Amino acid sequence: MESVGRWVSELDAVIERIGCRFVRSEARRRARDYLKGLLSPAERKNSWQVAEAIGDETPYGIQQFLYRAEWDADAVRDDLQDYVAACLGDEDAVLIVDETGFIKKGTHSAGVKRQYSGTAGRIENCQIGVFLAYAGQRGEAFLDRALYLPADWTADQERCQQAGIPDEVEFNTKPELALQMLKRAVERHVPFTWVTGDCVYGDYRLIRTWLEAQGKGYVLAVSAKEYVVIDGQPQRVGDLLAHLPTAGWRRLSAGEGAKGPRLYDWLLIPLTTPLIDGRHRWLLVRRGLADPTELAAYACFAPTGTPLEALVRVAGRRWTIEACFEAAKSVVGLDHYEVRSWTGWYRHITMACLAHALLSVVRATANGTPIEPPKGGLSAPMTTSSLAAFKARRGLSSH
Repeated sequence: MESVGRWVSELDAVIERIGCRFVRSEARRRARDYLKGLLSPAERKNSWQVAEAIGDETPYGIQQFLYRAEWDADAVRDDLQDYVAACLGDEDAVLIVDETGFIKKGTHSAGVKRQYSGTAGRIENCQIGVFLAYAGQRGEAFLDRALYLPADWTADQERCQQAGIPDEVEFNTKPELALQMLKRAVERHVPFTWVTGDCVYGDYRLIRTWLEAQGKGYVLAVSAKEYVVIDGQPQRVGDLLAHLPTAGWRRLSAGEGAKGPRLYDWLLIPLTTPLIDGRHRWLLVRRGLADPTELAAYACFAPTGTPLEALVRVAGRRWTIEACFEAAKSVVGLDHYEVRSWTGWYRHITMACLAHALLSVVRATANGTPIEPPKGGLSAPMTTSSLAAFKARRGLSSH
């Protein structure tokens, strides 16, 4: 009972934090219901099963909340950032940028297209969401999200209108979306020192130059085709990786993995010093133990004298967002939505990110309790006469 009480108390605190975003009391109640449904043990967190979990006789109330109720998902996103900063804030935290795929059928969901999904490891009919995650000493959570719209979507105004995409939305690459999210985190005064991400984002130099201007450190993966500057001369990363020295390597762990410490050999190559007092740039090279030809490179920016161990630690934080995706998809239904519209996507994803943050905060206040809600959920199970009867009347499957 004490455990359930702690969950209910934190849910109340979250609802109090976001309550002002909902003008109508019905929408505020639905916001609480939706979070309860996402935190429930329902196998799928679509409108039908969320309705069943909270005891509604039909899914119409949940659908109303996602599609037509008056509330701004971006305003709730701002509340999410304040919540994470207040409860998990850490001045030495790392922000992580990455994308994930949401497999979809058909052609009508906003942004859907046959495109490469790293989640599936192949080209699939899917939507791509770009996310910003927070990793501090007390826990991890999502801070922001953006739906990637391929260029053929933004070039088709009629198709965008049918999916409810606002007229002012323009084409942005994934790195451009990531930079927008990083700027919002700084504007909200989210405490952090570092940024990391894979080469999709590390190769986008505007992210690196903007972070340097903000005085923020980064350890961003870069591809072999990217250039760095050594002694005032641009050097292709691939050429540097082909002529690495034999001396100067150190074996360090990039953090704990499923099979124990993730050990690699690491080498730090000084780059041309930036025109910022007390700061330095490096190229950090990672080499596999089993296969020395397995190389990865990271562009780094940090205070002069930053030890190699600190840069390796930040590089290792890149995997944190994968754990966040896994937890958010398996526990709070990040990818269980059945909405098609732009508004519906942002509303569901924002509420799922908020539910995931609530899990992290409860875990942090419970000294490391696993990131799972109570087995029975936060609401009483539905009686067999309600939603099941509704489905039967409509001739719909109860599965």
